[in-house]
Order: sequence, then C-alpha cells, then structure tokens
Amino acid sequence: MRSKPARATRRAPISEPPMSDKIADDERNRFSARAARYARVGANVGGVAARIAGTRLMGLDRNSSNAAALTAALGGLKGPLMKVAQLMATIPDALPPEYAAELQKLQSDAPPMGWAFVRRRMMAELGRDWETRFASFSHQPAAAASLGQVHRAVTLDGEDVACKLQYPDMQAAVEADLSQLDILFSIQRRMDGAIDTREIATEIGERVREELDYRREARHAALYAFMLADESRVRVPRVRDDLSTGRLLTLQWLEGEKILGFTDHPLEERNQLAEAMFAAWWLPFSRFGVIHGDPHLGNYTVFSEAGRPAGINLLDYGCVRIFPPRFVAGVVELYRGLIAGDEARVVHAYETWGFKGLKRELIDVLNIWARFIYGPLMDDRVRSIADGVAPGQYGRREAFTVHKALKELGPVTVPREFVFMDRAAVGLGAVFLHLKAELNFHRLFEAAMGDFSAEEVATRQSDALRAAGL
Repeated sequence: MRSKPARATRRAPISEPPMSDKIADDERNRFSARAARYARVGANVGGVAARIAGTRLMGLDRNSSNAAALTAALGGLKGPLMKVAQLMATIPDALPPEYAAELQKLQSDAPPMGWAFVRRRMMAELGRDWETRFASFSHQPAAAASLGQVHRAVTLDGEDVACKLQYPDMQAAVEADLSQLDILFSIQRRMDGAIDTREIATEIGERVREELDYRREARHAALYAFMLADESRVRVPRVRDDLSTGRLLTLQWLEGEKILGFTDHPLEERNQLAEAMFAAWWLPFSRFGVIHGDPHLGNYTVFSEAGRPAGINLLDYGCVRIFPPRFVAGVVELYRGLIAGDEARVVHAYETWGFKGLKRELIDVLNIWARFIYGPLMDDRVRSIADGVAPGQYGRREAFTVHKALKELGPVTVPREFVFMDRAAVGLGAVFLHLKAELNFHRLFEAAMGDFSAEEVATRQSDALRAAGL
C-alpha cells in the first residue's frame, strides 16, 4: 500500500521568484534540443532503412540484427514515440516479429520535471496562487510517464487526489513523434507486405492526439463512472473539475496495489480479480460500445476489503475508443457465426467491420486469428486462457500461420476500428495469463452480451455520452 502523506495546514500564497537565466534558457531550448535529437535519430533510422533495403536486395536475412539496430536508433528518443512504438509492438503483424520483440524492450522513461518546472506548469494551469488551493502537494512525482507525471496532493476539503500534469511542448512533440511513425511503417512495407498499415497509422494518430486533451480524459472518466455505476468490482476515480484544465487532470486518489503482486495468491482471489478485469473491459463494450484501449499493467491497481483483494481501480482514461453500434454488432455476429459454423454470418461480420476483398482464402486466414481470439469465449467450460499452452508460446503458432498466409495473399488493409479492439483483447488475455485465472469465459461473455441489440446499444451509448458531456 502507498502510505498517505501527512496532512498540511493551508498555505499562504508563495510569491514566485524571478526565473533564473538557466531555467529560462532550458525552457526556450527544450524544443530545439528535441529537434536536434530527431535529426540524429532520423539519420540513424535512415541508415537502418538503407541496411534493410541492401540485405533484402542481396537476398540476405538479417532481420534480428536490423531490428536491434532500429531499437538502438529509436532509443535516443523518449516520450510519445516510445508510447507509439510499444503500442505497435502489441498489434499482431503490424511489424515483423523481430521488430516487435525489440520494440517491446523500449521503456517510456522520460525524466520527471523538477520542482521548479512543476511550479511553473501548475501556475500556468491554475494561476499564481495555485498552491493555496491545496492543503499539501508532493514535490516528488508518484509516477512519470510519456506525456506527463502524477503528483499526490490533498485538497483543502481533505480529499486525497492525483494531479496528472502534462509535460511542456507535448503537442509539438507528439506531432513530431507521429511523423516518425511513418518511418516504422515504411520499414514494415519494405520488409513485408502482408499488412497494409495505413489505417492503423491513422487510428493510432487520432488516439494519441486525444490523450493530450485532459478535459476529454476527464469526460472519459465520467463516462466510465456512468457505465460502471452498478459494478462494485471496478472503481472509477471522481474528477475534480475545480482543479483540472486541458493539461492538468485532478482525480480522486484510489489506494491500490500492483496486480502482479497477486499472481501467487489463492486461485479464488486470482479468479475474482480476473472477473473484475473482464467486467471493466467487456461490460462497457457490450452495453455501450466503449472500450479502454490500453490494458497496460500500470493503468489499474487492486483494492482490498477486509484484508482480501476485492476488485480493481481503473486509473487512466486517455486511450478510450467509442465504437459505432454496428461495430459491436459485428463482434457479436462473428462470435455467433463461429459457434454455429455459419460462414455467411462470419463473412457478414468481417464486412461489417470494413474488411474488403473477402475471397475464400482470406476468410480462412482471418478465421485462424478469430478462433484464437474468440477461443476461450466459445469454450463452455472452466479453463485458463492458454489452456495448456505455455504462456511464452501462446498465440505464436496462430500468428505465424496467419502472417505466412497473408504474405502469399498480398497486403490486407486492417480496418481502423479493429486496431484497439484487437489490442484490448490481446492485452486483457495477457492479464489473465499473469493471474493464471481459471474461469468459464464463455459464460462471462454470454452474461455480458445478454440479449444483444444494436439499437439498445445505440440508445445506451447516446445516454452515456450525454451524461458524460461527450
């Protein structure tokens, strides 16, 4: 458990001393320094691309060494690009497997802002007297991420809160980083033409840009509070609108522990946490057409009651995808079609999602991956997600088979709405693997879907978005 800070009395206003020349220079040079790093990294990545082109031309297979060189080149950049790179590594076949493996090693370890910068950033968001609006505010961040950092604080009315403060220059940095994403996709196209990644790039760009808007994230948190109001196993923090802006988000502090600390707990407790995770992701999707697109281990913690784990705290709402009800209908249609062996229903589901050129061979390939993703949901028995397959090998055979077949069929355009849906499913499965949960996932899914109706999803979604101000 994190220990609570000592309560402080209300502070008198603190006058802001003149900023030193050094700090002023640091602020003025922040973006120019980033631009210089981009020039160096761009040259390095260009060199890697040239090497890839050469080895391909000579008929050599040097994927592993080229991938390591790419990682070394990209390692000069920290921040949004690392977030994008890690995301890319989780999307099956978006990059060659050697590149995905290397990118997964990258860490988003942007150094935290020092206290002088934090004070100036807070002053820019809440005014010169911002410190008088808190009883206490920790100088050291509780967490530092790619786009900002979190400070723990106590409000004047005694509420423990988390203040998520965005780093300076993030909008320009994100745009520059997304332009670098084109290099990754260019390399992918040179290496392998199995997947046409243009729609993937568009989708990732829109979601990452949305994460810069903390007012939108506040509305996403309100949306989840509305959707999960009757779900006691998932806690959603309250938003403090009076202490939030477009680049500062203040949320209720929820006490919790990392979920990986529970992997050796009794099976009953691990199953309970797995059911809470299932509810947090599948209930909003099945009932409202909304999904949390980033089931990263740092985006939730475990809360306990009476000394036992009771559920999860859902902490981050930057990457939330709102789907048209027809897309949710396609998910259900594919599930029903696979269970019934109804090919016409399966094809209709793919068409609903936006897949084009559905020939017999392509349908067979898509079904390999679909049966892998839906497998636990279609199996009406208690089982683990991997069901006897070693965790390190889970999904590799299917991914290899799909990739090999797509190379022969030519580039397949992945519909943009599919990107974060697939990522959420794969990421959630990884959580179940960590927990070694044993559940009847089929019955959990049937209970979540209920008597599905796209019209009812549309109505509920409209009501929820209106309630959240979206």
